[in-house]
Amino acid sequence: MSLRTGTQVATIIEAIINPNNLKIEGFYCADDFSKARLILLGQDIRDFIPQGVVINDHDVLSESTELIRLKDVLDLRFQLLGKPVITGSKKRIGKVNDYAVEIETLYIKKLYVAQSILKNLSGGQLSVERNQIIEITNRKVVIQDPLQPTKSPVSAGAPVTS
Repeated sequence: MSLRTGTQVATIIEAIINPNNLKIEGFYCADDFSKARLILLGQDIRDFIPQGVVINDHDVLSESTELIRLKDVLDLRFQLLGKPVITGSKKRIGKVNDYAVEIETLYIKKLYVAQSILKNLSGGQLSVERNQIIEITNRKVVIQDPLQPTKSPVSAGAPVTS
C-alpha cells in the first residue's frame, strides 16, 4: 500500500532471507502496474497493517540489478521454508513450515518445524528458538539436540574459588 496514493502498488511474493544472520533483507514483489518482479527492501517498509505492508510510494520498489549490496544474498536464492531440520547428533526432526519475525528488525526469531505424522501424533509442532540454531546451509538447518543440557560457562576442570 502506498502512503502517497492510498492504493495497492504491488503484491509480496516471497521473503529474501539472508542465511548468514536470518534477517529478512526484503521481499520479492509483483508490480501491479508492469507485472515485473521487483524488490522491496526492509528499510523501505513504513508499517505492517492488517491490509498489508505500507510504503511511501511505488518508487521504493527496485530492480534486482540496482541492488549491488544485496547481490550476494540474491545470488544464493536461499529458501527457508521446506528446509529439513536435524539435530547436532544427526537426528531428523522435520521440515521448516513457518517462522516468526521480529517486526522492528526483520530478524527471524523462531522457526516452526512440521514433524512426521508419527511424531506429530505424540508431540505436535516443534518450535525452535533462534539461539538453538547451530548451522544453516543450503540443504539443512542444524539445531541443538532438544534435551541436551546446556553447557556451563565454567568448565568442569576449572577450580572453584570462594
